[in-house]
Amino acid sequence: MEVWGGNQACDNGVVMSGLDAWIYCQPFEGSVGGGDVYYVSSCATGRITRLLLADVSGHGELVSATAGSLRKLMQRYVNFIDQSAFVRSMNKQFGELTGDGCFATAIVSTFFGPTSELTLCIAGHPPPLLYRAGSRTWTLLCQGDDGAAGNIPLGIEDVTDWAQVSVRLRVGDLVLCYTDSLIESRDARGEMLGTEGLLHLAGTIDVSDPQRVIPELIAAIRANGTLGADDVTALLFRPNGMAPYLPLKDRVLAPFRVVRRIVASLRPGADPAPWPELSLTNVGGAICRPLNWLGSKRSPASSGSDIKA
Repeated sequence: MEVWGGNQACDNGVVMSGLDAWIYCQPFEGSVGGGDVYYVSSCATGRITRLLLADVSGHGELVSATAGSLRKLMQRYVNFIDQSAFVRSMNKQFGELTGDGCFATAIVSTFFGPTSELTLCIAGHPPPLLYRAGSRTWTLLCQGDDGAAGNIPLGIEDVTDWAQVSVRLRVGDLVLCYTDSLIESRDARGEMLGTEGLLHLAGTIDVSDPQRVIPELIAAIRANGTLGADDVTALLFRPNGMAPYLPLKDRVLAPFRVVRRIVASLRPGADPAPWPELSLTNVGGAICRPLNWLGSKRSPASSGSDIKA
């Protein structure tokens, strides 16, 4: 039950059960903290990895305070497979800050290791790029139209049902999330790069070493023109095939670790209680592995990597 991240300058990576992630963040004009906020969390059993990238309006103390609040939300929902409640809580939080002129665009994604399924919610944010190792191609990963609210910034409207998209990932696939400074960069003629331009540049990058993808992409953007006058942040992640296998003893003890943290949260000033999602997939799957596939459209023995909205 760990959470990494913030809104400070960063160029680092983290290896978790089932997922590797790399983050690059450079606040505008070398500021200590910028308006881009990034977080990665891992649940008590190592099956659930959540990744957040948000572009918060404004700078300074308000954004830093908001980043702290988002960390607490990440901690509160660290043991949830379904990210819907987390997104609603984020929207409510930014709704309460509208009087201060604070809102955010964001990408919230949850990777469930046992099924290699990634679920994304895009709230007013540029769409991520998806690299398929099988076809060696990059595409835009966009939300489908399922009748729910989609691509609306957080804090703008009182939304309770957000559109989401799920995709099955394989080892070698990559997902790149970024803030709008990358697509708002301009070439020598003053033309904006845009998502299609970024997609084209990504296709020129050697992906054999994932930790070099972000630096080389940013270098390619700068060679093509100039980055926008804003914070620059990119988050890249991939499944690593190391889905957690815990001995039965550890699986049985996992709920007691959660309870211990919940009791610790009762102290004044402590972190929020990391309540688990009370579903058979989440609670039962921690002990009996086949239960992890409840609700999935594909069985453990099946292959492929369908996208579903």
